[in-house]
Amino acid sequence: MEIEWMPFELRPYPTKTLKPEEHYLQSTWEQSVYPMAERMSVEILLPDVSPQPHTHLAFEGYQYAKEQGKGNEYNDLMLRAFFQKGLDIGDLDVLVKLAGEIGLDEAEYREALETHKYREAHQQALHHAYNEAKITAVPTLFVGDTRVPGLVPKDTLEKLIDAEIQKGDNGFSSGSMSCGIDGC
Repeated sequence: MEIEWMPFELRPYPTKTLKPEEHYLQSTWEQSVYPMAERMSVEILLPDVSPQPHTHLAFEGYQYAKEQGKGNEYNDLMLRAFFQKGLDIGDLDVLVKLAGEIGLDEAEYREALETHKYREAHQQALHHAYNEAKITAVPTLFVGDTRVPGLVPKDTLEKLIDAEIQKGDNGFSSGSMSCGIDGC
C-alpha cells in the first residue's frame, strides 16, 4: 500500500491565520497536541512564527517536487521544518533552501514559485479536497471508499486496511491522505 499525500489548507489565503501566542493555539496544543504526540513518541513543537504562515507557496512547491518524484520526501521535510524546527514555510527563501536539502534544483524551484507555475495544480487539489472529498479535518484518510476523518488508533486503521484487502480483486493498492502542512 502506498500513501498519497494531498494538499489541504485549513486557512487558505486571504483568510487570517492564527497566532501561536494567543489562547486558542496555546490551550489546544497543551491539552491535545502535546499529549497525543507524547503518546505517539513524536517530537513536535508549536512553531512561534506569528501569525502562522499561509502555505500556498509550500503546496505549489509540493506540486513541483511531486513532478520531480520527490513529493513524499518534500512533504516530510516541510512538516518537520515547521512542526519540529519552527521554520517559516511561508517564506520563499526558506522554502528554496529546504527544497535544495532534498536535491531539488533551487533555481528552478524558486522560478516555479515566483511565477506560480503550479498554482492551478494546487487550486485543483484544493477544489478536490474541499468540494469533492469534503475534507473538513486533518488528517483525513481514505482507505478504499472509507473516509476516516481525524486521528484514529493504529489498530482501527489496520482493521480498515485488512478489510479492504479482504474484499478481493478490488484494485486496492493505495490510499490517500489529506493533510495540510498548516494543519497536521
